[in-house]
Amino acid sequence: MKDQLTLQLLDTHAGGDVSRIVTGGVDPLPGDTVRQKMEYLRDDADGLRRLLLEEPYGAPEMSVDLIVPASDPRAEIGYIIMEVMGYPIYSGSNTICTATALLESGLIAKREGLQSFMLESPAGLVHIDARVENGRVEAITCGGLPSYIDTYRASIHVPSLGDVTYSVAYSGGFYALVDARELGFHLTRDEEADLARCAGAIVEAIQTRRGFSHYALGDVGPLPFLHFMGPEERVADDYYRSRSATYVHPGVICRSTTGTGTSARLALMHHEGRIRPGDRLETVSLRESGFVGEFLGVDTLGERGHDVVRNTITGKAHILARSETVVNCDDPMVSCAGLHHILSSRSL
Repeated sequence: MKDQLTLQLLDTHAGGDVSRIVTGGVDPLPGDTVRQKMEYLRDDADGLRRLLLEEPYGAPEMSVDLIVPASDPRAEIGYIIMEVMGYPIYSGSNTICTATALLESGLIAKREGLQSFMLESPAGLVHIDARVENGRVEAITCGGLPSYIDTYRASIHVPSLGDVTYSVAYSGGFYALVDARELGFHLTRDEEADLARCAGAIVEAIQTRRGFSHYALGDVGPLPFLHFMGPEERVADDYYRSRSATYVHPGVICRSTTGTGTSARLALMHHEGRIRPGDRLETVSLRESGFVGEFLGVDTLGERGHDVVRNTITGKAHILARSETVVNCDDPMVSCAGLHHILSSRSL
């Protein structure tokens, strides 16, 4: 007789980025809010994130979203986001995947046409508009986190690259924004490894020089993201398209352009006076997938009077697999440290 630890998963992807939605097997977490539950995982039970993003179960290019009860009565369900860099308080692609998984699994009742509901992320409430056609979720529009420009066109010397010009936006995490052409990139798939090396060098140089503080949240950790910006093509009066690539430190080029990366671009376009409320930007990835961000308007917030961009992100997610994953603690490749106190078990 022994105990077997199991997890119920729905694997999904949006724009190529795989999100593993954990729907069962984890015991109730301490904390009165989704943010507090996230902090408990981060500080006392990081083994779950490492288990599902490392060999033999996963890869660092994936993300994990744990379904938890919402604390706000306006929200249907809560979710906690886990990535290779840690615990971002928000992610557009993970939100699109989570909302789709909840609808397709029946955890939220699915209705034909357009339906709206709220989820609770560690960043707070997120408004979701889901478009259902012939019984399938065809698109999710989620509220992007209010985004702003912290630093505009600064310069830093990167030993392997020389002087690099960058801006920094906050859109759920701090993003370095760089012009791909200035660094010699066309944003094609064969450049992926070189993009990762280049971005890693820039992020490490910025992290060494300085930190960043959110006007309301304070210190949210070292800058973890970099977004390569391609040229913008004006497709219509209110619609732009741009090749893009998002890097997550350390070492990951996302398969999608990411929702928060798209929100960061909208903040920069507003800062430069090149976008109006109602305008949309489609970001296109190395794999030709895309998200569409819409600029809704601006609020002036914080003691320094930041122009904070309200926006939405639209994309589509696909269900890849439904599975029960067995956690083999006797496998020498698996570390169960920090897992037994949060994983339900059953006797065999």
